Amino acid sequence: MKTELQLIGDVIIQKKEEIAQIIHQKRMSGVVLTEQEEREFNRIENTIMEIRQNFITLFGEALIHNMDEERANQRIREWGSETGMFLYHLGAPLDEALKDTSYYRIYIWKVIEEEVKARDLSSAVIFEILRIIDPLLDRAVYYFSLTYVGLFQKTLENSKSAFLELSVPVVPLIKGVGVLPLIGNIDTERASLLMEETLRRSAELNLSHLILDVSGVPIVDTMVADQLFKVMDALALTGVATIITGIRPEVAQTIVNLGINLENVMIKANLQQAFTEIQAMKSLQK
Repeated sequence: MKTELQLIGDVIIQKKEEIAQIIHQKRMSGVVLTEQEEREFNRIENTIMEIRQNFITLFGEALIHNMDEERANQRIREWGSETGMFLYHLGAPLDEALKDTSYYRIYIWKVIEEEVKARDLSSAVIFEILRIIDPLLDRAVYYFSLTYVGLFQKTLENSKSAFLELSVPVVPLIKGVGVLPLIGNIDTERASLLMEETLRRSAELNLSHLILDVSGVPIVDTMVADQLFKVMDALALTGVATIITGIRPEVAQTIVNLGINLENVMIKANLQQAFTEIQAMKSLQK
């Protein structure tokens, strides 16, 4: 014979489509979609309804089987991970997705309330249902958010890496000669990538000379200068001579005030001067 918890769990599963439909209608009420958005939504609407029904089923099963906390937690974790991934790739904002939580709580409990009254269940049974249902819903929100935020952070990191790689563009000019135009601030992370990418690209292009243009770097402090020196030293060890160009007047003044020693560094005002110098050096080597 089924227990009172199992009977209520059965009812929740039996009414999962009805509950899902009500929640869906409430969430979409007042939402205005463009024609393109409506076509896209119609394409995925059945999947969204299936997600809703599966979620509601979890609560019915939790009551039917009176799952231990670990097993129920595992089921909710799986749902949260799958749903978080789906809605993230769908492009749904996290705050909008989390609005569903209150609707699930309201309408699942509405079904429970109707059954409690119809069966005249005791307060002990109600508290037992409360003990099972509410923590599951809270954990579902946690695992869903955890997955969503994790994917967001990963995408952000990938985008940042791609941006940093684009910020170290070694461009070939003629055979054996390349230019690296640096633009923007050079922080520790970018400086590390600067060393790695410059050495890699110089080897790929078989460079003998590299023009390092810093006209787009707004600040050259001791840290930036030290990183540039390290890059030039590393390039020298691989047989690549470096010329710095584009030091702006305000940057030159900062370098002097900081006492940065540039005596052993080849410096030219612009790319044309650097290119002329390289041609002269190549002529002497012939």
